[in-house]
Amino acid sequence: MTAPSTSRAYRLSSEARNLHWLLDNLVREVPGLLSVAVVSSDGLLLLSSDPEVNDAAQQPRTASGPKGSSADLATIVSGIGSLTIGAAKLMDGGGIKQTVVAMDEGSLFVMAISDGSLLGVHAAPDCDESVVAYQMGLFVGRAGHVLTPELRSELRQSMESGR
Repeated sequence: MTAPSTSRAYRLSSEARNLHWLLDNLVREVPGLLSVAVVSSDGLLLLSSDPEVNDAAQQPRTASGPKGSSADLATIVSGIGSLTIGAAKLMDGGGIKQTVVAMDEGSLFVMAISDGSLLGVHAAPDCDESVVAYQMGLFVGRAGHVLTPELRSELRQSMESGR
């Protein structure tokens, strides 16, 4: 992430800084990731790998809405999450662990974190899907227990205020 994102993270709680570090580490460790987003159960972007989205939070907002691949990814992840949860309920399939959308020009992975929060990853077509899924599982395992309602609120406020 860029320097403004890093300096902004230092004003956050240690838990929020840790989540930023985990996200940065995920992006660094996994080749082929194009965009990563952590989304709350109500569809709001909590964390982003996209420096443009993080930096845009510092800019005045326009009527045209959110910009950047992670903001778009958050919208898609939220919709896919809702759709798959509904499908699982209709099919008595239990909880959703992971959804993968394989496309000609890439892949989309959605994994449940906790309390309805989701991790979404848009990856390049040449990515190793098993590595992506494994690393996402590690992120979820590490982030799930700290993503409390209080921390989700702090992350939302951070994205909204541009801290």
